[in-house]
Amino acid sequence: MNARHLWTIAKKDLHGVKSERTIVLAILLQVFIAMFSSFLVVGLTSLYDPEALGEQGGGLAIGYAGADSPLAGLLHEDGGFVVYRMDLSEAVAALKERQVSAVVYVPDTRPDAEAPVKVTLYTIKNDIQGAAASAGLKDAFEAYEEDLRDVRADRLATVPVEVAAPESEGGQTFFLFVYGLLIPLLLFLPAIISASLVIDFVTEEYGAQTLDTLLSTPVTFVECFWGKVLAAWILVPLQAGAWLLLLAANGIFIENALAVLALVSAAALALILLAGVAALHYRERTAAQFVYSTALVAVILAALAVPGNPGHLLVLLSAGAAGPWEYMMVGASVLGTVVLAALADRYARAMEIRTRG
Repeated sequence: MNARHLWTIAKKDLHGVKSERTIVLAILLQVFIAMFSSFLVVGLTSLYDPEALGEQGGGLAIGYAGADSPLAGLLHEDGGFVVYRMDLSEAVAALKERQVSAVVYVPDTRPDAEAPVKVTLYTIKNDIQGAAASAGLKDAFEAYEEDLRDVRADRLATVPVEVAAPESEGGQTFFLFVYGLLIPLLLFLPAIISASLVIDFVTEEYGAQTLDTLLSTPVTFVECFWGKVLAAWILVPLQAGAWLLLLAANGIFIENALAVLALVSAAALALILLAGVAALHYRERTAAQFVYSTALVAVILAALAVPGNPGHLLVLLSAGAAGPWEYMMVGASVLGTVVLAALADRYARAMEIRTRG
């Protein structure tokens, strides 16, 4: 395989990327998010976890039913809710009519009673207000739980061990949002986009009937395929590296940057090869994109179901929590991609024979 031929094909397709407005806009959007991540993360965090809004996100109406308890006072002190005292049936009816976002029911159980105090929270399933109310009520419930533990402390047979966890800057919500959602989204999105790109690169040669002209040059069919794969793949480490630099400029530092780039590049190449093989098989953009999109959903769901999946590894690596096992998984991911590349090369050679026939 001639490397100069591969680069010639790759350069041709990379020049064509400039005319793809959708791709350019997607890249610009990611650049915008990465450049201003420290600013946007405040608003995005509030969407990820409504509790992050604090008192400014309050105003949700909560129905309180049942016995008087310190929990009612804690809800009033929170400031994020407007609490209405109701009968349970009246409160549930108000919830069904969406006049309140949630209903809290406290049973008539004394704090020092033998039986547990079972507080019931009523919300509407899959409702945004219910989710926001549940997140906001967490602090009040935990404070009430601490009160009950204090009242019943004399029943403890053993003394609990206190864990002195250091206070971190930004809080847990910020950490979870940045390292658990923002970074995987920014780094894996270029891989998904590039896999779609390679389908366009391959199928447009069939659609425009330019493949025969291309093969009349010294470039072979397999070199043409790998040149297009190279054009789509080379964008991923470039974008991922740029995102890491821009995130660092915004004060979000990524540990193990090289391992992160290796993992993202391997995952991107695997997706690009799957998309490239689909394009070679179907030779038509719509069919290949449909098959790739369907397979992508299945691959992502299957990957997320496996312990140590690429998303999990990326979070551990970027947060500096990876151990020897995680580095072995990165190596296994790279090795698996090499095997997939060998299979894709074999399929491309078979398609070359079919094309000549």
